[in-house]
Amino acid sequence: MNTNKRIFQYLVILLLVVGLAACASTAKQSGTGEYVDDTVITTKVKSLLAADDFLRSFEISVETFKGTVQLSGFVNSQDAVNRAGEIARSVQGVGAVKNDLIVK
Repeated sequence: MNTNKRIFQYLVILLLVVGLAACASTAKQSGTGEYVDDTVITTKVKSLLAADDFLRSFEISVETFKGTVQLSGFVNSQDAVNRAGEIARSVQGVGAVKNDLIVK
């Protein structure tokens, strides 16, 4: 009976280890915690861009992966590109900004 209990304990430990490993991040995929952090960053950047009088009229897409924010879309001046980049960098948790905004 003691052997069966020991085997059960090992199986539970094995399942916990496998479960935790499944939530870990990889080079191409973020883990659960990172996904939540990236979602929060994206939301903050979008809200700041929408609140900015200068950038409000532009449709700027924001995506975040592992703390790197990517901005894309079209704006009408280099000043708008620079301002959007500054706003994205101002958000806590942003490690880098990939500013792919295009001046039309």
